[in-house]
Amino acid sequence: MNKVHRKVEYSLMALKHMGAKANEDLTTAKEVADAFHAPFEAVARALQIMAQKGLLRSEQGKTGGYKLTRALDQITLLEIIEMMEGPTAIAKCLNSGETCDIHSSCNIISPIQNLNNRLTNFYRGLSVQDVLRGPEVAV
Repeated sequence: MNKVHRKVEYSLMALKHMGAKANEDLTTAKEVADAFHAPFEAVARALQIMAQKGLLRSEQGKTGGYKLTRALDQITLLEIIEMMEGPTAIAKCLNSGETCDIHSSCNIISPIQNLNNRLTNFYRGLSVQDVLRGPEVAV
């Protein structure tokens, strides 16, 4: 079913960690990986992707690291999912460029597109801050 992949999990871990720090403080991939016992390479890649997409600012050098460019309440869950995984699609036929063997005879294309749109809108309506706040958040 529709699940959160590790890249999204590592991104959310890093964002929560960064959001708890002072705005001026930089965060390194090693710091996040060590704090959460996560693979360094995976955390580093997630941070690099978020920096390339403009969600983080990267500072190079021995004392370098990453910092947020926006507050967590200004970042949607959909942004993170699409940064890490690409466009959201719950069925093969919804990915542009992928062909489905039964597309010509499929009788559920429209309902599946509708469901995908609802999920996408749900993710778009949740800020990272909402997600990271915990179970008391009403959705």
